[in-house]
Order: sequence, then structure tokens, then C-alpha cells
Amino acid sequence: MLVVGMLKDGMFEKFMGFMQSDAGMEERKKIANVPKTIASVSPDKKVIMFKIFVHDEDALHKFFESNGVSKPIVDETMDSYTIYNLSKV
Repeated sequence: MLVVGMLKDGMFEKFMGFMQSDAGMEERKKIANVPKTIASVSPDKKVIMFKIFVHDEDALHKFFESNGVSKPIVDETMDSYTIYNLSKV
């Protein structure tokens, strides 16, 4: 799966701080194989992309929409996000 997020101005460090924190890592482990995740960021640090090897797609959606741990940081730091389901062609 590919997640593309649009960050609010100046929120890259706060978002990534959460993603790399113990709480963020625990939530990410519920969703995907964390060591296989590939991340990138635009030069202006307003767009982030994560290629994620997901093992629980429902948990991925909850991470952004209703998870009590991650939802507050997502709301504070992100303007929007899109989740793409990648498949071989």
C-alpha cells in the first residue's frame, strides 16, 4: 500500500517524531511490517509518502481515522492523505 500525506506548514518534525516514538512504533506494528516500510518526503517537507507492507488494512484506516493514539497527531499535523492499494500489473 502507498500512503501520500499532505502536511500542514512546519509539522514534518512533529509528525515524524510521533512516527518514530515508542507509541508510534507500537501503532505501526499493529498495521504493517515496519522494517519493510519505505518513506520519503518532498524537499519542502509538506508531502510525505510511505510504501507500507500492510498485514491489517482495517487497522491502517483506523490509524488515520479513529485510533485514540494516532488520530490526534494526524489531525494536528496533516491536511489530507490518500491511501493507494498497489498491485502488480
